Amino acid sequence: MHLAGSGRVIIQLSKELVEGQILCDEKGTRVAKVNEMIGPVNRPFASATPLTNNIKKYIGKNVFASQESPADKPKKFRRRK
Repeated sequence: MHLAGSGRVIIQLSKELVEGQILCDEKGTRVAKVNEMIGPVNRPFASATPLTNNIKKYIGKNVFASQESPADKPKKFRRRK
């Protein structure tokens, strides 16, 4: 992971992810949310928004994709009564 000047995190990926995927550390703490895929297809990178205030603690560490992606789940709507 690398912290960009814009405040986003640049992550080198081992496999392609979908936009909206949540990235976690080895303990399961939510670290970042993928916004867009960048770079070549054979070595993809992702631009992600940090989900924690202390993102500098995770720079240089491995992160993992969560099992369930919010992008894959159908949205639930509340009905007005």
